[in-house]
Amino acid sequence: MLQMRKAIIALGGNALIKKNQKGTVYEQFANTRTFSEILVNIIKENWKIVLTHGNGPQVGAILLQNNATRDIIPPMPLGICVSESQGFIGYMIQQCLSNEFLKNNIDKSVVSIITQVLVDKDDPTMKNPTKPIGPFYNEDEAQDLSKQGYQITKQPQGWRIVVPSPDPLAIIEGNIIKTLLANDIVVIAAGGGGMPVIQKEGWGLDGVEAVVDKDLASECLAEAINADLFMILTNVEKVSLFYNTDKQKDLDCCTLSEIRRYYAQGHFPAGSMGPKILSAIRFLEYGGKKVIITDIANGFHALQKKTGTHIIND
Repeated sequence: MLQMRKAIIALGGNALIKKNQKGTVYEQFANTRTFSEILVNIIKENWKIVLTHGNGPQVGAILLQNNATRDIIPPMPLGICVSESQGFIGYMIQQCLSNEFLKNNIDKSVVSIITQVLVDKDDPTMKNPTKPIGPFYNEDEAQDLSKQGYQITKQPQGWRIVVPSPDPLAIIEGNIIKTLLANDIVVIAAGGGGMPVIQKEGWGLDGVEAVVDKDLASECLAEAINADLFMILTNVEKVSLFYNTDKQKDLDCCTLSEIRRYYAQGHFPAGSMGPKILSAIRFLEYGGKKVIITDIANGFHALQKKTGTHIIND
């Protein structure tokens, strides 16, 4: 019998809500059913998987609801909003994956873990919040939010709340996830990057108003479970140099030293491909065997080496 291999599969924020969709529950369930078919095909190839996911549109909607009802219902802090999104996204994936297992006569369970991520209270970003979250606000709304203690930044489309985005140090539930995986259970974890927490002396864990990058948290989890493969499913089929210019060059396969060099040259902006490439570098430096980056529709084909960008150790 073939030995089961372990993979972290990180779903991008476009997995559940496509461009130009409103994000209704029907749309999100339909999209979840589509990528569940792809995940089951991967599992059939003898992979044990932990699935992580983005939550940008969903947590943005929760923040809007928070703001709209703040005079009636006390608003919840960001960590609670992230945990809410982990819960309802996890529910959709659990249900759709379980149904897909049934259709394929696969005897396998799937579970979501509300995940906390340890960060450093002295991380430099804690005093310099730059990560935009949630919806856009007009100037009056932005002034009101500022009075409530939120840090606000102006962007071309309007005003947004900005929060710290500290580096992940450890996955608090890492050992639990590793145990579940050892028992052949598909795990959904670290949704939206998980809830960032700090260790307070004489107290224990305590949440902070921040967000952790989903791909960096996924890599941290990959180390915790000793994953063989780190697959990042995003909105492009391949990683590119000189992206969106007449010199664009798609990468099929490259080594760790090559991708380090491209990263240092500034090919991957912080607001898009940058964190994905940084997480790929960290995973391979840790000892991971391969990183695959592609779009969701091509996830299974990329695993068969038919497309995607494949990054390996030297």
